[in-house]
Amino acid sequence: MKENLLRFDNKLNVVIFDYETCNLNLCSLENKPWQLAFIVVEDGKITERCDYHLGWDNLVLSAAAARITRFNKKTHDKLAVPPEEALTHFEKYLYNPKFWKVGHNILGFDVYIHGIHRRLLGLPPDYSYMDKLIDTACLAKAIKKEIPFKNGNLLTWQYKLNHLIERGLRVNLTQCCKDYSIEFDPKLLHDALYDIKKNYEVFKKMLWQVEV
Repeated sequence: MKENLLRFDNKLNVVIFDYETCNLNLCSLENKPWQLAFIVVEDGKITERCDYHLGWDNLVLSAAAARITRFNKKTHDKLAVPPEEALTHFEKYLYNPKFWKVGHNILGFDVYIHGIHRRLLGLPPDYSYMDKLIDTACLAKAIKKEIPFKNGNLLTWQYKLNHLIERGLRVNLTQCCKDYSIEFDPKLLHDALYDIKKNYEVFKKMLWQVEV
């Protein structure tokens, strides 16, 4: 029923998140997440903005990751908190079933990094939150390719879109901001907190173009 669409939920509960990491390896524990940012939206209003720098030992970034994310070791060390502190706070919302979990390319990256975060702390990966997950990169593909969601399994539908690779199909966050005329500073992209602020704006626009 149309009235059940998320676009009409004025009291939508969302946690939108992003990790920055040492490299792009989705399997290695050496790919430590060094920044975790998330915004909490309760009853349609932002209630928390959290930006954690994670204080691991032996943090080694690839040259490309350090350049793209503008990593500064002195700043990071000054802001760093115990990784378990950040994880506990984040998972308070991640595993709360009333919240939708939203991010850009999280099916292809961040859900794995969350698993690495847990494994580094001696915890097993736990993907039980994914039944209420929305990846805005997948929504962007659905909108551009006019692929509707037809009341099946939302996660399965998104995974199919996640694996849709097509020449010229641009769905990165920069492109999404351009598509929706959302102002952004390219020099600030790839900072986790800035990215999720922009991603939340994109998400709210997308809800009026795709029926979920």
